[in-house]
Amino acid sequence: MMKRNLLIAALAVFSFTAFAQTKVKDVRTNPDLFFLQDGEQPSSLDLLPPPPEMGSLQWFNDESRYYWGLKQRDTERGDQAAADANVEDVAQNFSEAFGTAITKEGTPNIYKLVYKMREDAGDLATRGAKKHYNRIRPFKYYGVPTCNSKQEGELSTNGSYPSGHTTIGWAEALVLAEINPDRQNEILKRGFEMGQSRVICGYHWQSDVDAARVVASAVVARLHANEEFQKYVAAAKKEFQKLVKEGKVKKSTFVVTPWDAKK
Repeated sequence: MMKRNLLIAALAVFSFTAFAQTKVKDVRTNPDLFFLQDGEQPSSLDLLPPPPEMGSLQWFNDESRYYWGLKQRDTERGDQAAADANVEDVAQNFSEAFGTAITKEGTPNIYKLVYKMREDAGDLATRGAKKHYNRIRPFKYYGVPTCNSKQEGELSTNGSYPSGHTTIGWAEALVLAEINPDRQNEILKRGFEMGQSRVICGYHWQSDVDAARVVASAVVARLHANEEFQKYVAAAKKEFQKLVKEGKVKKSTFVVTPWDAKK
């Protein structure tokens, strides 16, 4: 009996080691950055059309938007784009739009939600199309440095289509807008800007960014079917309501004109 138990234990250790060596990146190997297992995410490869062919109208639009981005680099908007390249600061990037600081100490439940869903969006959901098309990035195509060169080496061999940073930004915006609907316009605008920052920096084509928003919406829908995600969202909403009662959340100043008033 003892030999049998030792054999089972040895096999378990061997199986775990073999699993780890496959370098699977999902909730099983990094539960702090994922909710989903590989295979549970929407398939970006099946969901998206191929990236624009060179010489097509869509390709010329990508080129046009690339040169638009270059003109933004020496402006305040260009500075924001450079800062947006750091997805590790995603909580800070959304704090102003959210109406209160999203921090590990002050808003632990919202903070944990923001970071735990990050790579479901930025990596897992985009992985299929990125690997299949392995599209060249603008900075590599034109030989022009980005506005934030920190990740150029790493990303030079990583497919451009769709944009992982944009997927993170738009997915986070959708979830944060659900938690704080009063500031939905500020939050969604900020999430949209994070995608355009990738064009300005030269890390992505406009079509990469547009496709990423589709993938982001799809993965957020899938996350809502995940029980652990549901618990995190519920805890974040409860924490947020407490902040509202304590007067720690800025009200929206975004003015929306009702459609009927425009007629």
